[in-house]
Amino acid sequence: MGDNPASVIYVRNKAKACKDLGIISEIIQLPQSTTEEELTLKVLALNQKKEVHGILVQSPLPGHIDHFRIFATVDINKDVDGFHPYNLGMLFSGRPRFIPCTPLGIQELLLRSGNDPAGKHVVILGRGNIVGKPLAALLVQKAKGADATVTLCHRGTNNLPEITKTGDILVAAIGNANFVAAEMVKPGAAVVDVGVNSVIDVATGKKKLVGDVEFDSVSKVASAITPVPGGVGPMTIALLLHNTLKAAEIQNRIKD
Repeated sequence: MGDNPASVIYVRNKAKACKDLGIISEIIQLPQSTTEEELTLKVLALNQKKEVHGILVQSPLPGHIDHFRIFATVDINKDVDGFHPYNLGMLFSGRPRFIPCTPLGIQELLLRSGNDPAGKHVVILGRGNIVGKPLAALLVQKAKGADATVTLCHRGTNNLPEITKTGDILVAAIGNANFVAAEMVKPGAAVVDVGVNSVIDVATGKKKLVGDVEFDSVSKVASAITPVPGGVGPMTIALLLHNTLKAAEIQNRIKD
């Protein structure tokens, strides 16, 4: 819904990734003025279509839409974003089914880059329902790619820089451009920047995308850091397609 810059980019890239892999996708673009009831009816209609295996309601939604109600409307077997209360509950109970794509992508990114969270102190900056909370639940599990000690903090946390600087792994998902400076990062830490913020480039006067981390200064302190764009975003899309394949297998009763 609407024309959020980050959402427009993500939706376009998701459609391209689907095409590249031979997955049929459809973008349903709704105006900002769409009511909650209209959006709910649209989701319910997609639930009934057997040829649709995965449903993703792009976030963020406009302020007049109840996110919880919309996510709870998606069929739990088609919830490829992993935001249905049932699937979130399964994650928090240690029996994950569909895991939210960005947290799952971050986990894969850490593992494949040689930064296994096991035994590490992971500090997550941001307590949102899309990244912060589910990522904390995922990395604290007694499981492969997890088993970390997790601290979940936010802008209201006292002595925030002192806490972020204790993280062996720091994940920034606060939605504030260049919020994390070098003095907030433990030397040698792995830094994952989830932020996607549209700002004006002083040099060109044009809009550009930056993360929640001040890349130039932090990259001199960290042992590893993800760029924006091009870091977490592609991993999110890759794990979305993973979840879509899993959803198709579940609905067609295909076993591994």
